[in-house]
Amino acid sequence: MKRGQIIEVYIQDMEFPSKGIGELEGKKIYIKNALKGQKVRARIKKNRREYAEGKLMEVLETAPYEIESFCSHFGLCGGCARQTIPYEMQLQIKADLVKSLIDDAGIEGYEFLGIEKSPNVHGYRNKMEYSFGDEIKGGAMTLGMHKRGQFNSVVTVEQCKLVDDDFNNILKTSLEYFLERNVPHYNNKSHRGYLRHLVVRKGLNTGEILVALVTSTQLDIDLSDYTKTLVELQLAGELKGIIHIHNDGLGDVVKADKIELLWGSDYFYDQLLGLKFKIYPFSFFQTNTLGAEVLYETALDFIDDLNNKTIFDLYSGTGTIGQIIAKKARKVIGIEIVEEAVTAANENAAMNGLDNCHFIHGDVLEKIDEINEKPEIIILDPPRAGVHPKALSKILHFKPQEILYISCNPKTLAENLKQIQEAGYRVDKVKCVDMFPHTPHVECVVRIYRK
Repeated sequence: MKRGQIIEVYIQDMEFPSKGIGELEGKKIYIKNALKGQKVRARIKKNRREYAEGKLMEVLETAPYEIESFCSHFGLCGGCARQTIPYEMQLQIKADLVKSLIDDAGIEGYEFLGIEKSPNVHGYRNKMEYSFGDEIKGGAMTLGMHKRGQFNSVVTVEQCKLVDDDFNNILKTSLEYFLERNVPHYNNKSHRGYLRHLVVRKGLNTGEILVALVTSTQLDIDLSDYTKTLVELQLAGELKGIIHIHNDGLGDVVKADKIELLWGSDYFYDQLLGLKFKIYPFSFFQTNTLGAEVLYETALDFIDDLNNKTIFDLYSGTGTIGQIIAKKARKVIGIEIVEEAVTAANENAAMNGLDNCHFIHGDVLEKIDEINEKPEIIILDPPRAGVHPKALSKILHFKPQEILYISCNPKTLAENLKQIQEAGYRVDKVKCVDMFPHTPHVECVVRIYRK
């Protein structure tokens, strides 16, 4: 077997999050987005003594359980990988893969409680980051998601089923507006051009919408007509603000060198379990609002007693879980590295009449040294990279009686649980919550006790 060789292989198993596993010439072959039961054609891109990795080129035979996809963009768009799997089977696959990861990490004696489904399997996302680009090099400008397996190509997704029609209308209107005026998109290789991203956020419980256009500063374009076009657009929700984000960074990520308010406000509101949250452009807020309610209710069920307890909410974002818990706890102290999110968290706490919680701006690794309180419970809700081992050592030094870990990446969760278990804690319960139907991603809630 050689690099660049085209192979055909039957997929016998799967690995989290999205790799199919086949076998050829006595060697395991890992192929992203291949499903168990499929026969696929792939190109070998990495060949090692113990294993090989291939790039999926074509599905030669579908798996017996597969169904028709429900979206016209499926197969081209890289956003969804599992539309052809019946939803109940999607849930089972996720639960099985998560349990395998935790078991393989050597976690013992815990109760696995399966997986909770998402309340909505379509139109569940409250945020989309669209990219400007082209599907074919030198072709007409597109706006949408990166093409599956081709990061430099962008597919227009004006009929996406993961969002409601307001998202699709804003996307379509924005693309048509700039195409008519021949405004160039930014090229991530040459670093020339203007239009970079379009971010749409919507409060699914309030209907409030915030739109952010992300551009370079290479052109000076009057956006007043674009603003007027969006304001006059007929939407089911209510447009609350339009902002212009200037970004001259070389990376293909949404970040701000400068933020300019074009119309309305630079924030919107959403509601979660009876609390109101003010959300700024870069504030973290769970992308599946109704799913987040299931997630946080699961977390609350995992804690026996909150009364008169001091709680650390680490990696707190806009303070959602911290404020939900503050309704019962004695005191909540949160730490979050995104300053904008901390500002929103403290504003939200005041708005919700919660005077027993406070959120601190900074890195958990550094700021946790400055807290003199001793917590009975620590809540961890880190980003995909998980908790850094050094930060986790400092956290465990507080010796809380109970830890509640909310994870969006079971791989880093399993690594952290291994370190926690070695420090004298027992993993008690694990439950998955499906926040991202039709994708490989899943959230987990873990209850941990000090022995």
